[in-house]
Amino acid sequence: MLSEIRITGLGVIEDATLDLDPGFTAVTGETGAGKTMVVTGVNMLLGGRADSGLVRHGTRRARVEGRASAVPKAIVQQAEDRGGELDDDELLIARELSAEGRSRAFLGGASVPVSVLGEVSGDLVAIHGQAEQWRLLQPSRQRETLDTFAGKPVLGPLQEYAAAYKRHREVEAELAELTTRQRDRLAEADLLRFGLDEVAKAEPLPGEDTELAAEEDRLAYADGLRTAATSAADALASEDLDSTRPSDVLGLLALAKQVLDAEREHDPKLAELADRAGELGYLAADLAQELSSYAADVDTDPARLAVVSERRALLTSLVRKYGGEQGTVDEVLDWATRSATRLAELDGSDERVEHLTAELTELDAKLADLGQQVRTARIEAAGRLGVAVSDELTGLAMPHAKLSIEVHETTAGPYGIDEIEFCFAANPGSPARPLQKAASGGELSRVMLALEVILSDTHPVPTLVFDEIDAGIGGRAAVEVGKRLARLAEKTQVIVVTHLPQVAAFADRHAVVLKSDDGSVTTSGLVALDEDARLKELSRMMAGLENSDAAQAHAEELLALAAERRKPRRKARSKG
Repeated sequence: MLSEIRITGLGVIEDATLDLDPGFTAVTGETGAGKTMVVTGVNMLLGGRADSGLVRHGTRRARVEGRASAVPKAIVQQAEDRGGELDDDELLIARELSAEGRSRAFLGGASVPVSVLGEVSGDLVAIHGQAEQWRLLQPSRQRETLDTFAGKPVLGPLQEYAAAYKRHREVEAELAELTTRQRDRLAEADLLRFGLDEVAKAEPLPGEDTELAAEEDRLAYADGLRTAATSAADALASEDLDSTRPSDVLGLLALAKQVLDAEREHDPKLAELADRAGELGYLAADLAQELSSYAADVDTDPARLAVVSERRALLTSLVRKYGGEQGTVDEVLDWATRSATRLAELDGSDERVEHLTAELTELDAKLADLGQQVRTARIEAAGRLGVAVSDELTGLAMPHAKLSIEVHETTAGPYGIDEIEFCFAANPGSPARPLQKAASGGELSRVMLALEVILSDTHPVPTLVFDEIDAGIGGRAAVEVGKRLARLAEKTQVIVVTHLPQVAAFADRHAVVLKSDDGSVTTSGLVALDEDARLKELSRMMAGLENSDAAQAHAEELLALAAERRKPRRKARSKG
């Protein structure tokens, strides 16, 4: 529950702190004093949208802080996972809004995205105001309310139904795509088969195109290659032995070494040069031998050249059709691998259609079964909820009002096979009509409160904030609303912003938003009232005058009635 709310720089509120205890806290104040800013601040803590226009004029930013005690372990863990921590066993939740529109959120002292506040704070606080009442008129909200009241008998099979419905939609979509694209798939498969057949007939090998290109060059220039190798070999080692002076490299090197060897003993350096000449001779001899072998091995086979050229032309055609940017046979082989996989997928489409059709039939049966389970549970819960709300309305000064909940069967949707409609009749003999057509604002307020009292047993929230849920009612009905809010406060913390003294009188604590005006700037603050101050505030709310004897007498009567109402609660607490 919330133990404290502090608001600074928000609207007309300069700086205000509201200390909270368990039970029922009423917040009142004059029109324009800033009561609504309390609810606005709480809504900011819940991650709600915040308008920079809410920042107080002349202030750089608005800040709202909330302290929550007895926080569930799951929420504490969420805060710790994001770097936050408890402060004296309390969780600090804060939201800042700058005048420029920038918003920051904090959880346990750690900065977090604003959306995180909605995830965490939503399990701690729920706000109910006139906007929430009007949302109750929406079919989706009526369905959610009924399902929440029904609990596991609806929510259990509904969860299975939702998963099956999602899968049903996915299967339908895939089947539709397979069916509508059948012609395209057949055409694609034919193209792939043609291409794979071409590649298979050619039987290309990895790197084959590179090897063939080199071989073709050798065959095409065989005569020139042989002549060059023979000439080079002759230059190195000539077979002409008639000349008195050698003309080949080996002969000249041998002559050079002979001349140097004759004088080598006279100078070590010259001896070294003679040895190097000998080494060159050995190298030249090896090179001459290799050139001769190369020349002998050069093939001048025109038939082989024709075969290689034809093979290269075939591979070039394949590369042009199925290769990639590099233009290699390896890319053609990669394409063939991918295409074979794709072709297998396309050939298996018919089997896939059969499989999906069978699955769709199973899902249809499953949805029908689960939908009927949900429908049966909803019908049973609808009867109980209608009776419970009607009983609560009797206590809220509407003794003849009846709420009935119609569960109409419809086509399957994401939430079952039902449409939920809340119907209302204010008087006996009047036909029940849809809630949005039959209930006035005041009646809708009481229906909403009755639902909240009932749902508090099945779906409790630690703190409930009501923003003028009593709008449109007064007199005895207002007293009964006050009683019901007090009853609700026995189970959960209740904070009510109200303009009705009949409601505020039943609160365990009473805070007032006071407005001061120095002639140029209006400011507001929150003040907790003692018994005397509370009597004055209730008198003001009744008569618009603080010193009205009649209003004060009525206020005393209301407080006495509320005190009697609280006695059984105190006795029950003392026994417990």
